[in-house]
Amino acid sequence: QLLVHKSSSTPHHRLQVLSCSMFSLSGPLSSTSPGGMSCSSRGLTLGASVGAAGVCSGPLRSPPASRRPTPGGRHSSSRGSCSRAALSKAATFGSLSIGSSSLAGSKGKKSTSSSPTAAAAAACCYNSQRYQTTTLTTPVRGRGRTQVARTAASQQTTSEEDTNELSNGNGSSSSPSTSPSEEEEAAAFSQTRNLDEPTEGFDAIEECIAEIADGRFVVVLDDEDRENEGDLIMAAELCTTEQMAFLVNNTSGLACVAMCPDECDRLRLPLMVASQENDESMSTAFTTTVDLRQGTTTGISASDRAATTRALANPNSIPEDFARPGHILPLRARRGGVLKRPGHTEAAVDLTKLAKCSAAGLICEIIDRDTGLCMKRDALLAFAKENNLKVCTIADLVRYQRKRANLIAHVATANLPTKFGEFVSHTFRDLENDGIEHVAIVKGDITSENGAHVLCRVHSECLTGDIFGSLRCDCGPQLDLALERLQETGRGVVIYLRGHEGRGIGLGAKIKAYQLQDEGMDTVDANLHQGLPADARDYGAGAQMLANLGVTSVCLMTNNPEKTTALSGYGIEVSDRVPMVTLVNPFNKKYLETKRRRMGHIYSSENNS
Repeated sequence: QLLVHKSSSTPHHRLQVLSCSMFSLSGPLSSTSPGGMSCSSRGLTLGASVGAAGVCSGPLRSPPASRRPTPGGRHSSSRGSCSRAALSKAATFGSLSIGSSSLAGSKGKKSTSSSPTAAAAAACCYNSQRYQTTTLTTPVRGRGRTQVARTAASQQTTSEEDTNELSNGNGSSSSPSTSPSEEEEAAAFSQTRNLDEPTEGFDAIEECIAEIADGRFVVVLDDEDRENEGDLIMAAELCTTEQMAFLVNNTSGLACVAMCPDECDRLRLPLMVASQENDESMSTAFTTTVDLRQGTTTGISASDRAATTRALANPNSIPEDFARPGHILPLRARRGGVLKRPGHTEAAVDLTKLAKCSAAGLICEIIDRDTGLCMKRDALLAFAKENNLKVCTIADLVRYQRKRANLIAHVATANLPTKFGEFVSHTFRDLENDGIEHVAIVKGDITSENGAHVLCRVHSECLTGDIFGSLRCDCGPQLDLALERLQETGRGVVIYLRGHEGRGIGLGAKIKAYQLQDEGMDTVDANLHQGLPADARDYGAGAQMLANLGVTSVCLMTNNPEKTTALSGYGIEVSDRVPMVTLVNPFNKKYLETKRRRMGHIYSSENNS
């Protein structure tokens, strides 16, 4: 669809556009190319004449900083006008159609703009009947990567040519198998997540906390990819003989008391084996078994075990109160609870703390009395219903805790001059993940207007894309585009979350996923094949970083509805969405299509929320 005359008389390519219906150029262009285009390493300019109709009255350049528009705004001058909203609207995933107009040659002028967004402004021209859109790519300064200037010049109704196509970056395109409707897009980006809302079929964490506080059992399930089992859990300090008998009759009978590390140390309850020698499947921290010395007999009866359980939860107990070995098995919970280790041990301690009880919980796996096997989800739900017990999941408890826990600590602030412009960098230590530090890159005063409507990108770390310029993903170009937009608008923030490599599975697993993709899998199946989730990221730290910086609502630069719902769940309002459409190439085409088709990513600006 593109007829081009190329001259190789110089090291740079000279391209003369004769006619086109879709225009997508990549590679270095000369500073005074024919066809009405001018470019340099810093941008390009459209010549005075575009088509016989002369729809562009003159060369368009990046507006001065004092007149640069905010997202969704419009900049106009005597040289032409460019609507950013229209520009984004035409940047539908591959919907870069052009009318059947011709680009007539004229002498171009060398660009004087240093703005990386000059290309976007330069290629924008008006036609009152249909979109006139052009995709122009030039090398990002000093990076070997291409940056797409996505342009459109009208917000009129699109023609039949404006189909939802996926451009492969070399002028051709292919139609995706499905395309989300406007209603589906609106629904995807209007969702807000209530982190206190339970998984379907389960009870709310608040209800389970109330049960624990009243001295009753709750049933707690872990992840189906973990043990896929359910435990009876109650506050150890409130355990009665009758409740111990119920536990023995409906579980494996191996009664355990989950305790916080400080209490284990105070009562001198050493680990059964050293941590480095723990071969148990879930690395459960078993300690030495105990019986209460006073008021018990053999220690095995329900009344004796209930007495020992209560004594372990008693802050006035001392090490000498217990005989070793015994019939109750104390477990040492990880510091940080389920946010550090999403196991039943940590869930028991967290639930008892939330119930304002001593931080010790009686726990044991629920067993099918007929088969002797551990019950799974459906059987556990039926068991809970039969015995009038509340039931929850550890995953719901994790979300509940993340909403309330302090996940980050501000470390330092410094000026950060970059090739995109000057910013202020803030580093934050992740209190949930040891050794992880995140970065916020801030432009301008983001606390103005009460921190509302701040242009924001929440970016997941990608070593291969951000640093090495990998073409297998769109991470690097999206990061560049976000920083360019911040510099242009003068107000915004990029939250750079580390520990998100490969959508949270880690660098090694991501490279293994690449290998599986080379063998034919898509990006989702490559994760699942390794026994890993398709997307393991959590945005709680990012939301708390925004709150720490004084941000209350954001115009979120994303194609991912999950980020919108996640941030809203942590209390950051998403007032608008700005799509992040970058160049599609043969290496990432399938990847981007899979994210749209299987992960719900939306690459248009329709139905922003």
